[in-house]
Order: sequence, then C-alpha cells, then structure tokens
Amino acid sequence: MRTFTATTVATARPEAVLNVLTDPDAVARWAPVAFAVDDATHPRLSEGSRHRVSGRLAGQEVGFEVEVHQADAAGLALSANGPVALDVAYELRASAQGSEVSASVAVLPQRGLRARLVAEATSAVLAAGALQVALGRIVAEAAAA
Repeated sequence: MRTFTATTVATARPEAVLNVLTDPDAVARWAPVAFAVDDATHPRLSEGSRHRVSGRLAGQEVGFEVEVHQADAAGLALSANGPVALDVAYELRASAQGSEVSASVAVLPQRGLRARLVAEATSAVLAAGALQVALGRIVAEAAAA
C-alpha cells in the first residue's frame, strides 16, 4: 500500500469546497485521474451512496465501484474498488483565509498482473503531483462559485 497526501488553503469556506467535492459533474473537472461518474441515481456524492466511475488509466479502460463513507462539513471519505482499491479522504477545516483542505489517497493493489499495472500507474500519477493539482482545481472552482 502506498499513501499520497497533499494540503492547500482555499479562500472559500469549507461548505463551498464540499460542494465541489460532492458534485458529480465537478468530479470530472478536478479528479487527479480523468474519471467521470457514470450513474445519475444520486445528484451528489452523499454519505452511504454508491456510484460507478470509469475512465482511462495506463491506456486501459477502468471502472470502479465507489462507496461514500462521509460527506459533511468535515470532508469527504470514500473507497473505490476496481482493478486497484483506493481509500480517499478530503479533510476540511475552517481557517482565517477560508479553509484548509487536506487530501490523502491510499493505493491498495489487487491480485493479478493488470491490477499491479494499474496500481503502479495510479501511484506514478499521484507521485508526479496529480493530487496537488487536483486540490488546486478544487479550491479554484470553490472560490469561483
């Protein structure tokens, strides 16, 4: 398992950042890896909701089943299971500037060659700074709202 972290400060309040984190349309704009929420059964990522996401990683079409564990003023936490398992958390704290946003993504490879390749590709993208870039997109969108 490898865990990647990033932190930034937003001029927006935590509620505005949470709004961006839980909007399925916004996810496609800020996700560290190009993914889209496939189902429209829930208008937002909410605690207890399940979603299907898909995208391309390492030249492969990949899909994940996502379960949202937390979506409230303290942040967003979810797990994604597919060729690789991910534990994702975005923590929100009010600050004098607006809010502090911390993100962590744990990459847990599954069994099999394809799973190892996807896990390595995911880790490489995150190690190259994709999580910090995603945080920048999140806070920019929250500030513009």
